[in-house]
Amino acid sequence: MIDPIRILVVDDHAVVRKGLVMVLRQEPDFEVVGEAENGRVGLEAARSLDPDIVLLDLVMPEMDGQEMALALRDSIPGIKIVMLTGTEVDDRVHELIAAGIEGYVLKNIEPGELVRAIRSVAAGESYLHPAVMKRILAQASLQHPPSFILTPRELEILKWMATPNTYRQIALQLNVSEETVRSHAKSILEKMNQPNRSQAVLEGLRIGLIGLSG
Repeated sequence: MIDPIRILVVDDHAVVRKGLVMVLRQEPDFEVVGEAENGRVGLEAARSLDPDIVLLDLVMPEMDGQEMALALRDSIPGIKIVMLTGTEVDDRVHELIAAGIEGYVLKNIEPGELVRAIRSVAAGESYLHPAVMKRILAQASLQHPPSFILTPRELEILKWMATPNTYRQIALQLNVSEETVRSHAKSILEKMNQPNRSQAVLEGLRIGLIGLSG
C-alpha cells in the first residue's frame, strides 16, 4: 500500500482553511495532518508533524508565508511547499522561486487543479500557475541570447514543461516513456543551469526560447 501524501494547511482565514481541508480530505491518497492560522504556528506544526507538503498562504499576520517558507527551506529542506495566494504576482514570488519553492497557485484555482498541483509537487516536480508565468514574463525584459543550445527534442520538452502537464502526461502526448521525458528534462536543467522546472520555464520565456499560448 502506498503511503498517503501528508499535508499541512496554513491559512489565516478560517473559512478558506476549512474549505481547503475539506477538498483535500476527499482524495484517498491525501492525509491532512494539521492546520495552522499563521506562519509562526505553522512552522511549529511543520516541525512536529513532519508533513510531506505544506499548503501555505502567502499573506498572513505574525509570520507571513514567505517568512515561513524560507524558514522551512533552511531548517527542514525535505518538506515541499505549495504557495497559495490571491494575487497573480507578488514581488516576493521571484525570491520564493529562486529559493526553490516547488509550487505557486492562485486561490481561485479549481479544486481538481489544486489536487493535481499537489500530486505533481509530491512526485518531485514543480507547479507554477500559467497566469503567474504570464505575469512574470510581462514584467521581464529580454536579455542577451542564451549561451546554451537545446536539441529540437529538448526544446519541444521545454515547451511542454511550460504547461501544467506532469512528466507522465507529457510522455503520453509524445508517445515516449516517462523516463525519456525525465532524462530530457534533466539535460535541459543542466544546460540552462537552472535548479528546477519552474525556473527553467521562466528562463526560457524570458529569453524568448518558448512562449505561452492562450
